[in-house]
Amino acid sequence: MTTEGVYRLVGCSPSPFSRKLRAILRYRRLPHVWIVGTADTVPEVAHVRPRLVPILRMPDSGEWQVDSTPIAHLLEARHPDQRSIVPPDAADAFVCHLIEDLADEWVSKMMFHHRWTDDATADWAAHWIVRDAMPKLHGAAHDSAARFFHDRQRSRMAMVGCTPDNAPLIEAGYRRLLDLLAPQVGGARYLFGSRPSLADFALYGQLAQLTIDPQPQRICRERAPVVESWTITLDDGSGIDGEWQPEKSAGLREALLDMIGAEYLPFLAANAAALAQGASDVSVNIRGATFAQAAFPYQAKCYAEIRARWVQLDPQVRASLAPLMTRTGCLAHLVE
Repeated sequence: MTTEGVYRLVGCSPSPFSRKLRAILRYRRLPHVWIVGTADTVPEVAHVRPRLVPILRMPDSGEWQVDSTPIAHLLEARHPDQRSIVPPDAADAFVCHLIEDLADEWVSKMMFHHRWTDDATADWAAHWIVRDAMPKLHGAAHDSAARFFHDRQRSRMAMVGCTPDNAPLIEAGYRRLLDLLAPQVGGARYLFGSRPSLADFALYGQLAQLTIDPQPQRICRERAPVVESWTITLDDGSGIDGEWQPEKSAGLREALLDMIGAEYLPFLAANAAALAQGASDVSVNIRGATFAQAAFPYQAKCYAEIRARWVQLDPQVRASLAPLMTRTGCLAHLVE
């Protein structure tokens, strides 16, 4: 394969967003090279800011892009006829964006909690991450790097809401998600038909970690083994051919919107309000429990993007979605 027209994707296997973007490139059959590493270990991306993975290099301009969601939409614009992952119907596309955001910003808390709360899983994950990103380290150097990463990640848990007080809500959310997905996914069953969407890939990214880390993997295998199989299949969907058939998975989408309306959007609204008031922390009642964490500007940006997308919909599309958004508790968080 020549390098002309080939994307360069720098990421890490233990990164849910790296796996998400790699799976999108594979499904869309976009030529790419997968490079394992970070800004600290891959010199060619040392200058890229912010220092996050994944990072994707454009094959024509050589420009590097970060943040999996904007990259996914950039790829849609660059390759509109190449196995799109955004449903063609405007209402479905809006719901797809909502579910993708749930996965990226809320299910990610489930992943982070389960990876770093359990001692054995945290130790396993720290060593895996160092082996993946810094394979040349061995012996004491490897162990030291693993301990540093382990301690750094655990020190960040409260910042992202993964605290002992929030643990019951987060753990119940993971079980609830598995219970929703288990009867509805598997084989050629996805959120909008027999082909995967951007929302499917976002869920895949988080589940790719939750179904490999020892402690949450055990939960998945006991509760919803089909979800692990579905996740494994979606890792490389280059051979999947399907159709947009949203009517076949409407029940699953509504159930996920129920989770968004009950958990994710109330958090986003409270987070945005806290930031607007200059508060450093956010506290919100979710399913009868108090969820608290540091206020996050990025998640305020996510909330603004969701609301902007709602406003930008054609009025007839908004009207068609309003009953669903009302039933699931989402509408109150989408309008002023």
